Amino acid sequence: MITKAVVEDAPVLETLVNSAYRGDSSRQGWTTEADLLDGTRTDAAAIAELIQTPGTTLLKYVEEKEILGCVELRNQDDRLYLGMLTVRPNLQGKGIGKELLKAAEGEAKKQHCKSIFMTVISVRKELINWYMRHDYHLTGERKPFFFNDPRFGQPKQTLEFVVLEKKLKSG
Repeated sequence: MITKAVVEDAPVLETLVNSAYRGDSSRQGWTTEADLLDGTRTDAAAIAELIQTPGTTLLKYVEEKEILGCVELRNQDDRLYLGMLTVRPNLQGKGIGKELLKAAEGEAKKQHCKSIFMTVISVRKELINWYMRHDYHLTGERKPFFFNDPRFGQPKQTLEFVVLEKKLKSG
């Protein structure tokens, strides 16, 4: 079941997101950034802030009262930004990410967005290819990898983002 996250979910979501992106636990899945960045991906306070931000929705994927995945969606004019797509590492490859992408698309249509876009670290070829198999396209746009809070990642090499976008069919 996919529903909107609430502030009380923030501590569980912090553990989930960090387990999927950073540290040794993330190596169980294929979405790890552990070889690219040190530090944590996020914390409960940042997640709670996202949940409370107008125009931002954090969806959670729940089975048997356990949060197994999430995705951040932020309305930016007529486009929906998709970020922090997360699935518990030992459950990756079982369709949860696809379900969250479908829910994101439904949310985008509900908000009358014309497309969904995201940024992905350019060296994450396997992840970029996964999104491309789900009808996202590289836009050719690149953005610098810059975070102003060292708690959320210290790059181990020079990094940049690529922008991917999926145009939505109207109606």
